[in-house]
Amino acid sequence: MRVVRNRRRAVLSWLFIGLVVGLSLTLGVLQYRWIGEVSRADAERMRVSLQSALHRVSIDFNSELTAACAALLPDPYVHENPGDEKAYELRYAKWRDSGRYKGFFRRIALAAPRNGNLTFRLLDLDKGTFQDAPWPDAWQSTQTRLEARISAEPFSRPRPPGQFVEDPLVLDIPRFVFPDGPGPGFGERFRERRELRAPSAGPANRDPRRRLEMEWLLVELDPEYLGSMVVPELFKRSLGARGELDYDIEIVARNDPSQVLYPKDSARISSFADASGSLVDVSYEQLMRRGPWFRPGGGERMRAMAPGRGRWSLLVRNRAGSLGAVVERARLRNLAVTTAILLLMLAAIAMLVHTTRKAQRLAELQMEFVAGVSHELRTPLTVIRTAGHNLSAGLIHGASQIARYGALIEAESEKLRGIVEQVLRFSNAEAGRIVQTHELVSAGALIEDALRACRSVIRESECQIERKVDPDLPAILGDPTALQHALQNLLNNAAKYGRDGRWIGLTAASSTHHGKPVVEIHVADRGPGIPPNEWNSIFDPFYRGRRAVDDQIHGTGLGLSLVKRIVEAHGGVVSVTSQPGILTEFVIRIPASMESMNEFADSVNRG
Repeated sequence: MRVVRNRRRAVLSWLFIGLVVGLSLTLGVLQYRWIGEVSRADAERMRVSLQSALHRVSIDFNSELTAACAALLPDPYVHENPGDEKAYELRYAKWRDSGRYKGFFRRIALAAPRNGNLTFRLLDLDKGTFQDAPWPDAWQSTQTRLEARISAEPFSRPRPPGQFVEDPLVLDIPRFVFPDGPGPGFGERFRERRELRAPSAGPANRDPRRRLEMEWLLVELDPEYLGSMVVPELFKRSLGARGELDYDIEIVARNDPSQVLYPKDSARISSFADASGSLVDVSYEQLMRRGPWFRPGGGERMRAMAPGRGRWSLLVRNRAGSLGAVVERARLRNLAVTTAILLLMLAAIAMLVHTTRKAQRLAELQMEFVAGVSHELRTPLTVIRTAGHNLSAGLIHGASQIARYGALIEAESEKLRGIVEQVLRFSNAEAGRIVQTHELVSAGALIEDALRACRSVIRESECQIERKVDPDLPAILGDPTALQHALQNLLNNAAKYGRDGRWIGLTAASSTHHGKPVVEIHVADRGPGIPPNEWNSIFDPFYRGRRAVDDQIHGTGLGLSLVKRIVEAHGGVVSVTSQPGILTEFVIRIPASMESMNEFADSVNRG
């Protein structure tokens, strides 16, 4: 019945384990899918957020640039002659004193048509005055484009798109005049000029809302300043304090992405940028409509400009890698944490099951121990009770019979004492009191005392003792009673289980273990032996081998457990080797007392 119940418990335990493992694997798969979905959503959210931030950076940058350019242009409705450099110089001085980003422009110049030619005057940024200068070599495309504009070609005729390539650094900002602008005679003077330049113009060219390009303000942007000062500040404003720290920035020309404007030593992130925006998109309509709302260095009213155009491309990449790689690393970390948690859960469940099964096994062993001890106690108690009854009833006559009964009572009492002492020592071991005293113990005397205590058991087993004890054994520091009890348990076991071989071997000698001197004691017998799968279990409390149970050999299952605890409490070790039917040998190694070793060495030296 108990076997069936144990089998049922084992089946239920394995079913529970299988259920938990299945649920854990299911949760792991679902968690893997959920983490993947969350990671993709995070990647998209980060990409959209970054793109939105770049959108704001583009609008803010273009607004600031438009405001800076607008601050340099004179009012188009004021009666100023073409090429009036003084108006530009005053505007520049005012902007330089109150503008936000004074490093926007690397060079500023003025180009104006004069007698069919294009004059060029360069502004000295330190003095704030225009001076004669040749066209810079880097501005050749701008010069060619402006010269084509002042050619004999009518202004009304549309130009083919892409005829001239725009310089990514140079902006040509026209100063418009209006033929029918405010003031007396303002429109008449310029209408005449327009008709001279376009004599074949139709009615459409006489629209009073027409404007004419009078001259051009040329500004060359400083990409180094804009990339290191303006863009990071706007970027930080849009993404917060971490934005500047988490992302690499690169600025390239839109019409030629291979032309890197900032930084010069870029690692080229254009092929795998996380997001991009456009810069340098000046709104000429906003420039032309300057009014009371304009404030130099500001651009609050210019934020409606679309950032989809521009001469520069702003490319951004996360410094830890692409956003996909960052999210993938985060996903792998989440998966690692989740897997570790699941493994810990499984390990905890496995440990719980193992502990539970071990506790059940221990409970079963304890029940078996109670049953065995009850049987062990009942037998001598019954013999003692019967012998005492016979003696008290006067049923025994003669000195010889009385002596035999007395010896029987003494023997059974000794068995009871041994059982009680075994249980008490186990109780002390559980309470941590297995070693009561520490004193120098003679190993030879210890062996003799153990043999003397086991004489009756050995005699009953009819085993022969073969002793090989080194007479110069060093002393042991420990509890002599506990050590004797451990050695006595080994001898009793050899006598009980070695009956078939009728031989017990006892060897003691000095040795070393891990480089330290020890007293090594061997107790061997030629009994049926111990199966290898039981070598570790025989030292567990209450454990009795299958052979002992099958042969109904009396015992409590505490002897070897006490041997191990006593030896380990003295800093030693115990081991077993067995060849069934040939030889079973227990070996205990207990550290020798260094004091006795020194005394022995001194005596040898004196001798």
